[in-house]
Amino acid sequence: MKTTDTNSKSRPKNRLRMMTWSLLFIIISAMVLPLTSYLISTTNSYAQVTDDQNHRANFWRAVREGEAGYSAVTGPEAGVFINNGGQNWRQVRNNLITTYGGWAILASLGLVVLFYLIKGKIRVEAEKSGKTVPRWTLMERTMHWYTAILFIILSITGLSMLFGRAVLIPLLGAEGFAAWASLSISVHNFVGPFFTLGVFAMLLFWVKNNIPNATDFKWIATGGGIIGNAHPSAGKANGGEKVWYWLVILVGLLAVCGSGIVLIGWAAQWGLIDNTRATMQTMHQIHAIAAIIWMIAFFGHAYIGTLGTEGALEGMTTGRVSVEWAKQHHDLWYDEVKDQAADAEELEVSEKQPDVSPT
Repeated sequence: MKTTDTNSKSRPKNRLRMMTWSLLFIIISAMVLPLTSYLISTTNSYAQVTDDQNHRANFWRAVREGEAGYSAVTGPEAGVFINNGGQNWRQVRNNLITTYGGWAILASLGLVVLFYLIKGKIRVEAEKSGKTVPRWTLMERTMHWYTAILFIILSITGLSMLFGRAVLIPLLGAEGFAAWASLSISVHNFVGPFFTLGVFAMLLFWVKNNIPNATDFKWIATGGGIIGNAHPSAGKANGGEKVWYWLVILVGLLAVCGSGIVLIGWAAQWGLIDNTRATMQTMHQIHAIAAIIWMIAFFGHAYIGTLGTEGALEGMTTGRVSVEWAKQHHDLWYDEVKDQAADAEELEVSEKQPDVSPT
């Protein structure tokens, strides 16, 4: 009897305990179960981001490896839509070449101006007698001015394409620069081959006057009369002119003109070289760097031949130079042509004389 009463009294307590734990379980479950959605969402998001990152990494790895896809376009690398070399080329062009090349051009111009302000024009020391000697033929002068004019045109258009974004867009605006850049490219590509022919003609016409010798090294060692007051001996072409000549041939004809022929596509048509992106990017870098070196040297050449030296420009405009200029700057050559010295009156008479030579 007592046992039955004890069991009957413990049942309500057990029910209460079970209800309490059940209620607590329900409350905890109500709090915890919703949190599992965040866990699942976070896990799925992580997996999605990881997959996306892997996809992007694989994509750019394929880009850097130059992996080809399918394209209906024919030609070298037609299936490679994005090439990692293009980014490398752009970095070299827009950072190294334009930055250092631009400063080098400005520095060379500044040095020429500074040198002129300090040294001034080199004058002919002897009093002029009015007699002159022939220096350059009409054919040589025509060839010189032909290439010089085309060089200036190519320099202006080339510099416009290389530095246009930084220099010309603020001045012309985006649309104005686009029109000028399009014109510059067309002119540059059209004029380039004709200019190459002129430089090649220089190679053939003047190589005989530009073979280096011991006299040239002495001329360079003494500053050529440009630095100091000495007037070292020289033949028809002095040491400085020979340095300029071979720079024109090696840097100008081979590097600049040669790479230009590749860039306009002629070399590939002739079967000399391929026209893949890597080849064109390399040729463009060679073209730009060599052209900048050529322009820097041109500033010195143009200065010495015009403002820097009295009487030098007359040789390329009239074909004749004064006897005094020839003795001072090219004494060895003057000894070879002094018998041809004449003044203006003698030249006028000789031009009026009829040609009585046998036919």
